[in-house]
Amino acid sequence: MHNEASNPKVFDSLAKPIRDALAELGFSEPTLPQTMAIPPVLSGENVLLIAPTGSGKTEAVLLPVFSKLIQQEAKPGISIVYITPLRALNRDLLKRLSFWALRLGISIEVRHGDTEVKLRRRQATSPPHMLVTTPETLQAILPGSRMKQHLSRVRYVIVDEVHEIASSKRGIQLTIALERLYEVVGREFQRIGLSATVGNAEEVAKFIAGTSRNIRIIQALPPKGYKYHVENPSPTEVDYDLAGKLGTSPEAAARIRRVAELVDSHRSTLIFVNSRTIAEMLGFKFHQLRRNDIAVHHGSLSKEERVQIEDEFKTRILKAIICTSTLELGIDIGNVD
Repeated sequence: MHNEASNPKVFDSLAKPIRDALAELGFSEPTLPQTMAIPPVLSGENVLLIAPTGSGKTEAVLLPVFSKLIQQEAKPGISIVYITPLRALNRDLLKRLSFWALRLGISIEVRHGDTEVKLRRRQATSPPHMLVTTPETLQAILPGSRMKQHLSRVRYVIVDEVHEIASSKRGIQLTIALERLYEVVGREFQRIGLSATVGNAEEVAKFIAGTSRNIRIIQALPPKGYKYHVENPSPTEVDYDLAGKLGTSPEAAARIRRVAELVDSHRSTLIFVNSRTIAEMLGFKFHQLRRNDIAVHHGSLSKEERVQIEDEFKTRILKAIICTSTLELGIDIGNVD
């Protein structure tokens, strides 16, 4: 396992438009995955980058690829294929891709089973520089004569969430699709994989590169620091009054009061409970306390409601979310202190 400190000079190796945009976004120092992955990706190596969610691993591989793309002579056809297991692309990733597309003057389009016919036709006549797609859709578009012609220009293939795909039928489908793509292109393209922590890094790397190609495994795993603080507040006189108001026991009132104090003394707080029923019940107790800055988030809510709650939490309209395991699924909710 490699573990190096962040090296600010790594960004200096990227094309100037990318450096300027990074400065505008306020990123002066690369994260550990960026320090470790940008040089080998720039030098054209096949790479499997293993790093935790939220550590900047997507940019660690996209920025050097974009850097190479904008410095090369522009040719028609698709240069980058970005494969993701998720049909409903993470909104945060789409927003970031749109930013770079606009800033660098490159076209990025999404293609999956639900893509409208109109958009498919447009992609067949004027292909984007980068196509974001799923393993199934890549298999489906490879036989089409026009798309095959556009895909023959591919130089870079990035596979996101490799750990999700590698051990399933979709993984087998993808390895076949990558070999078929290699036949269409007629030469090697750079293969890059992104993965959360896996126990079998070698196997996952082979999955991306195939058995006969070299691939570098980069494990950028910053040491995790956890602090646990266990509290069990005893009821005070205030809590006996509060218990009457909330229709609960003084012990429960003491805990609710302490949770409210923790929310007030921090910028943004996640309150995990172990069921939707408890989430709703606790949410109702805070509603009784006229707290409009604490919302409930669980899988039974509509997608629109969940998105609104996540956005309000990110923009600090909400100070806390009472949540179940739904919020552990890598949803982007900004910084939580």
